[in-house]
Amino acid sequence: MAVWIQAQQLQGEALRQMQALYGQHFPIEVRHYLSQWIESQAWDSIDLDNPQENVKATQLLEGLIQELQKKADHQVGEDGFLLKIKLGHYATQLQVSCALPQNTYDRCPMELVRCIRHILYHEQRLVREANNSPSPAGSLVDAMSQKHLQINQTFEELRLITQDSENELKKLQQTQEYFIIQYQENMRLQAQFSQLSQLGPQERMSRETTLQQKKASLEAWLHREAQTLQQYRVDLAEKHQKTLQLLRKQQTTILDDELIQWKRRQQLAGNGGPPEGTLDVLQTWCEKLAEIIWQNRQQIRRAEHLCQQLPIPGPVEEMLSELNGTITDIISALVTSTFIIEKQPPQVLKTQTKFAATVRLLVGGKLNVHMNPPQVKATIISEQQAKALLKNESTRNESSGEILNNCCVMEYHQATGTLSAHFRNMSLKRIKRSDRRGAESVTEEKFTILFESQFSVGGNELVFQVKTLSLPVVVIVHGSQDNNATATVLWDNAFAEPGRVPFAVPDKVQWPQLCEALNMKFKAEVQSSRGLTKENLVFLAQKLFNSTSSHLEDYSSTTVSWSQFNRENLPGRNYTFWQWFDGVMEVLKKHLKPHWNDGAILGFVNKQQAHDLLINKPDGTFLLRFSDSEIGGITIAWKFDSSERMFWNLMPFTTRDFSIRSLADRLGDLTYLNYVFPDRPKDEVFSKYYTPVLCESTPAKAVDGYVKPQIKQVVPEFASASGDSAPGGATYMDQAPSPAVCSQPHYNMYTQNPDPVLDPEGDFDLDDTMDVARHVEELLRRPVDSQWIPHAQS
Repeated sequence: MAVWIQAQQLQGEALRQMQALYGQHFPIEVRHYLSQWIESQAWDSIDLDNPQENVKATQLLEGLIQELQKKADHQVGEDGFLLKIKLGHYATQLQVSCALPQNTYDRCPMELVRCIRHILYHEQRLVREANNSPSPAGSLVDAMSQKHLQINQTFEELRLITQDSENELKKLQQTQEYFIIQYQENMRLQAQFSQLSQLGPQERMSRETTLQQKKASLEAWLHREAQTLQQYRVDLAEKHQKTLQLLRKQQTTILDDELIQWKRRQQLAGNGGPPEGTLDVLQTWCEKLAEIIWQNRQQIRRAEHLCQQLPIPGPVEEMLSELNGTITDIISALVTSTFIIEKQPPQVLKTQTKFAATVRLLVGGKLNVHMNPPQVKATIISEQQAKALLKNESTRNESSGEILNNCCVMEYHQATGTLSAHFRNMSLKRIKRSDRRGAESVTEEKFTILFESQFSVGGNELVFQVKTLSLPVVVIVHGSQDNNATATVLWDNAFAEPGRVPFAVPDKVQWPQLCEALNMKFKAEVQSSRGLTKENLVFLAQKLFNSTSSHLEDYSSTTVSWSQFNRENLPGRNYTFWQWFDGVMEVLKKHLKPHWNDGAILGFVNKQQAHDLLINKPDGTFLLRFSDSEIGGITIAWKFDSSERMFWNLMPFTTRDFSIRSLADRLGDLTYLNYVFPDRPKDEVFSKYYTPVLCESTPAKAVDGYVKPQIKQVVPEFASASGDSAPGGATYMDQAPSPAVCSQPHYNMYTQNPDPVLDPEGDFDLDDTMDVARHVEELLRRPVDSQWIPHAQS
């Protein structure tokens, strides 16, 4: 069902919130009459921070204007006359406004896209909440909904209390004004007493008695009323104390729970976790906090003014002074905590490379900060400088590098009510590294981007200096450092603890914790819903701990150190655990993603496990596993029982190989490979990925006098038996894994001499042979000289 149809069924508070989404910036009539068209457009596909996307946004704007004009033209009769004028007027308004330098949408049409996305998101949220739609994480959503309901109920309570305090303050003010009038009357009576001496004795006695009675009665009233006023003041101050207690509690829930959770989700998103989600709900809450805090602050200041206007001895002045300090602390905490990084800079930061970030002030619109837009400055600082900054120690404006285009003015987007600064073209020109500790490498050194600004609120009543730190970044100068830098970022994002000293992380973690982080990163990098299975994790544990246990539970209490993860090489290898794992993700992401998603790659098994899996399978059954000997390598293990051997392992392929010829085509060349483990016909799994080849009857067309060659995967031992070798005159250029294989058709003929091609068990393994085939393939990339092709045109 369309969202707008469901939105029209909203009631009560939900309906009020939905109506509040619309106004002059986007009339509700447009939403109603163009609902189907609006909901069918790809608003979310546009990156609002990318100026190149302006073309798409312009197309949507033009489409909206056309639809408005079309709808207006179709309105007939008396009932449609007013609507025709309204829709036509708005279409004209859009056309004219986008031609002006200053308009409703400051960067029309991108701002129109931002506005409609904002409206659609909130409509969907309101409809979803109204329908109580179940989700995959049902219990979690229910718990969140319950918590959000509690937050909204507390806001309603605060609103009522604040309104009650406003009524009490007005009552106090009226009572005090009447008291002052009566006090002035008492002073007038006193003046009349002073003038009685000028009257005759008889008249003076008559007037004096009357005045004495009036004055005594009035003074008694003033005394009682002064006590009443004082009690009113105390009661109001105590009410404000309770309000501020509740405000503090609500602000703690929003800033220390909800906002911190959002930041944690943002951090995990850097490791491939789910997106942190929109800030719109948090901004709504923070704006409500700001509004209620400001209302109470104004009430307290008015109460102070009333006390100054009519001083009455008592504890109220001290109470009000304390309240004023408390409310200022509360609003200061709110403002400084809601200056946040909406879009983090890249955590692996390469020098001389453009990068972006977005900073947002969640209460900027509500406190009218945009009336005098502040400037935000970005600086890169070291871990030690970040520690000193949080301790309020003077860092003498030091930085650890130079960032180009590091200043940006905050912009207010009226349609969404957001105040943010978009740094689009920053670049790290240089970096100053500190002295490293022990075995620490440059890719383990952490920096952070400091964003800072200054602005005032309330007509310069309060001036705020706000600062916020980005997630830690690792600075590299060459792409070869990316692998190890990513490991540092992964470990930090996964295991950083709340409220830590920058940027402390545990040196050791439990294996299950690391499994969770690896699985999250794996699924994100490979862009697959097929994550790491229990068997995969057992394999990784065996690899990391050099263990033979095949039970995941045996590793549940085992710890992994940072050194084991990415500082020390694996036993007998020249690479670390992370470097091997990252190589697997890299080759899958670039070349093998569809095959991994199809379940065609078993991957995480060693050579012996592969043989055990294949032993009871028919000849021609094969599996694909990640190489132990080469980073980012994948090898084919297959069963073919012959007089020489039963199991065969092909030399690993890497990204370089797959950029020449795909895995599917290589497998298609090897016709004796029939079944993908356990028993899936090869062509059923891979045929849809085969590259079409020229038929033998169709000669290759010459281009500029050259005939284009074709590559074919060949294993010499199987070529003659399977007919893989190309007939004479064909343009195939065979790829043989190793010349050693060609010269040794029977490996067990020379048992008296150890053969360097054989492994210790006497089995032939192409993992350990020379990579001649790759050299041949690289030669094929070069232009073919005419002397190699008979009758070629020059």
